[in-house]
This record gives sequence, C-alpha cells and structure tokens, in this order.
Amino acid sequence: MFETGLLRDKRILVTGGGSGLGAAMGRRFLALGAELVICGRKLDRLEAAAREMREQTGSKVTTIACDIRDGAAVDGMMDQIWREAPLDILVNNAAATFIAQSEHLSFRAADAILAPTLHGAMYCTLAAGKRWIDSKHKGVVLSILSTSTITGRAFTVPSAMAKSAVLAMTRSLAVEWGPKGIRTVAIAPGPFPTAGASGQLRPEGRDEGWTARNPLGRTGEHGELADLASFLVSDRAGYINGEMVVIDGGAHLRSSGAEDLLGWSDAQWAAQRAARSKE
Repeated sequence: MFETGLLRDKRILVTGGGSGLGAAMGRRFLALGAELVICGRKLDRLEAAAREMREQTGSKVTTIACDIRDGAAVDGMMDQIWREAPLDILVNNAAATFIAQSEHLSFRAADAILAPTLHGAMYCTLAAGKRWIDSKHKGVVLSILSTSTITGRAFTVPSAMAKSAVLAMTRSLAVEWGPKGIRTVAIAPGPFPTAGASGQLRPEGRDEGWTARNPLGRTGEHGELADLASFLVSDRAGYINGEMVVIDGGAHLRSSGAEDLLGWSDAQWAAQRAARSKE
C-alpha cells in the first residue's frame, strides 16, 4: 500500500507495544523502514514480541520496561531513549478498561483505568514534547482513542472519560505545539478484537450480535489500523494536525456499542464482578 521507505529513519516509541494493536502497528512501522522502541510493564512479553519482530523484519527493536502510570518512570525511560537518539514519533497505545456498572466502581478500580489511559498518555506526551521543544526537533504524537469520545459509552465510563480527555489534549497541543513543529493526531478504532480487550469487554454471556450490527458486517483487521497509523505519523500526513480519524466500519453511526448491556440482569453483573475480582 505504501512505498517501502515511508518511515525510514523514523524512531518510534509505542506504549503497550508488546501485544495486540500496539504490536500490529509496530510490525508495520518496521516494515516501512522505522526503528522501533516498545515499552510495557512486562519485560518478558516485550522481549518475546521484539524477537518475533526482529526475525520478521531484520530491523532494530528496543524494549524498555516502564510503568507509564509513574511520571518519574516515564521521564527515566525518555532519558534512556534520548541517550541514543531522539524519538521522532510517540504512539500512545497503552490503556486499560473493563465493563462495569458505574455505581459499583470503587475509586481504586476507576483509577486503574484512568492511570494508564489518561495519566500515562499525558506523561509520555509531555516528556517527549519537552525534549522535542528543547532541542527544536520535530515530532508526532499519535494517540489511540475510541469512538466513545463521540458517543459516550455506558458501563465503561472511566475509559470514555480518559479517552475524551486525551482527545482534548490532542486538539489543544495541536495549536500550542504546532508552531514548534510538533503534530498531534489520533485514531478512534471500532471493534478490532484482541485477546486482552475481548476478555475485558466481551465476557461470556454478552450479546455477540455486535458484528452483524456493524454496517460493514465485520470487525476490523489489525493491518487496516496499522496502515492508517503509518500514514498519520508519516511525513505524507504533514498537514493533518489536531484531528481524530475514526476507523470502525461506520459502527458509531448506529450505536455506542454498549446498548446490549442495558438488558443485563443483576445476576449477570454479579457474575461479571466476581470474575473480575479473581483476575
């Protein structure tokens, strides 16, 4: 789809890059000539993903264990990255969510979603932006959001709040940092099944008719999102700033994606809370 060297000489950090959509984007970036850094909390998962990526592409992949919920840890990670060379692109991909009745959310449970999804994205963005501005180095921030930023979404309220706040950050920094050569953009994916997200958002007993309700009658393919991400962070998208691109087959035009949960019984919600407490 793209010229082979679209991302040549670009150094890209993907948070949560060891699995799911983060890994899919990382593989595509490498195939287009980029150098990749992936971070996450579990170094063994990162190393396994990096080995696979290196074998597939022969490209350089660096792994850094970092809890992005900790601002000091993020700053330390950025120092480590910059000691070798500046980043060119940051992809805020790491996030957390699960379905729950909002009135049953503990403060701790809400913070478990807000901390990586909002605070982590903000810490990484500010840490990269500061270094870019100090060195007059151009940069791009791509944040992976959600169509809940458009529709709202019942039963995942902390996630909808966090993603909406990151969209506000994207739009605000587009104006503040644009004159400094830094673009901020976002993607709002619809259903792109991953092992982690499916376990949290599509537990046993949940209506599975959501695919049929998508106007295109299917879920997204990881490569489709990876291609869109590759374009948005490339120089070919150099005049796109402060925008969020939706890639969901038109699903958000039909529903928010949570309507089936309105019919759940108290027993179903109790079973869901019990299952989550065992994790």
